Amino acid sequence: MSNEKFRRELNRAFDDMSGPPSPALSARVRSALVESRPVRTGPSWMAGLAAAVIAVIVIGVFLMAGPLNRRLPIVPIGPHSSPSASPGSTPSASPTADASLPAFVCNSYTGLVAKTTSPPAPPVAYIDGVRTGTHAGYDRITIEFSNSTPGKVVLTTQNSATFTQGASGQSVTLAGSAGLLVVVHGADEHTAYNGATDFETGYPVLLEARQMEDFEGTVQWGLGLSKSACYRAFFLANPTRLVVDIQTS
Repeated sequence: MSNEKFRRELNRAFDDMSGPPSPALSARVRSALVESRPVRTGPSWMAGLAAAVIAVIVIGVFLMAGPLNRRLPIVPIGPHSSPSASPGSTPSASPTADASLPAFVCNSYTGLVAKTTSPPAPPVAYIDGVRTGTHAGYDRITIEFSNSTPGKVVLTTQNSATFTQGASGQSVTLAGSAGLLVVVHGADEHTAYNGATDFETGYPVLLEARQMEDFEGTVQWGLGLSKSACYRAFFLANPTRLVVDIQTS
């Protein structure tokens, strides 16, 4: 068989192969065959054998290199494969998430006046309920009124949990290391209220709430806190009530 016929047969067999390692493989092998064409200085069968050996080597190299260059499949990580949060790392609900509530403030003094009502509010707002509670992000004390809102509320922070009890001038120390004094002007707590006047709560920040004064239209509550904390105060209706939240985080 002549060299030219051998090359034609080899090319035809190569073209009949399926799934070449790459689109350019045929061209490269053919190029190698052309470049390796020997000078006619010996028998023709030696040139054909050399061309066949070169073709086999080239095909073998490309077949071996193909799998090495193949991209590994990407395995998506599903929800169940994500790292679990460590205990206690889940953030608590933001106490200011409700846009209808005011933001917490860290002022040493805050004055709060309820909106005027029609008809005008009576001179004295009767307190008929006091409650405490704890929630995600804040502790709360609620003072409820039976007839109307009071004239004014003043909140003052202090660096200790020691308060002065009413007109007597006696010092009273509550649980905690800091305090918040809530003074309600134009209020009465002895006519319609017969509940507790001292709440030992044990909440994260609000540890104790105690009535400090109920005299001549002024009601005071001292709040013993475990630390100095920001707070917010606002009125709610139906029923009318004063809400004081102490931030815990």
